[in-house]
Amino acid sequence: MSQLPHIDYDTASEEIRAAHDEEVRVRGNMTNMKRTLLHSPEAHRIYAEWFTLRAELDPAISDREIWIFSHSISKALKSDIAVTFFRRALIRNGFNPDALELSDIEFLLKRFGTAIVADSKAIPADIWVELKARYDTKVLVDLVAFAGIMIATAVYINVVEVDFDPELEAFAEGAN
Repeated sequence: MSQLPHIDYDTASEEIRAAHDEEVRVRGNMTNMKRTLLHSPEAHRIYAEWFTLRAELDPAISDREIWIFSHSISKALKSDIAVTFFRRALIRNGFNPDALELSDIEFLLKRFGTAIVADSKAIPADIWVELKARYDTKVLVDLVAFAGIMIATAVYINVVEVDFDPELEAFAEGAN
């Protein structure tokens, strides 16, 4: 059970209701994580910058590549909701997350995401060599910043013990 309650839309301030309505308008849904974050519209806005950085990384990094990168970070942080969110993205796009055949760049991004969580001060040199050969500096800045927000998201979910979104249940590891 979540350590923090969802907002109560009916009794929420105008600012919170406006942030809620904008989120639904822009993204089409309201997750349990967002329902807790909206107690602070500022915190919600900061976490929503994930989408801004994702847009900056497109098209240099494809959707599948970003899902694999995000999944690796989520997995390393043991964030079941975040892991399942990216499993759902993969499954809905015709990929089996339990049997992915990774391209060289996908494998590199998976290694990078895992390495960031394992020890952000000790990213293996070969990963940096490969990343620098593939991407320009702006893409790498955006990718590392994106990883930071992804880590923050997974940590938030874990610390708050956000309730699992029912629409994700069918995509969880081991679900059939």
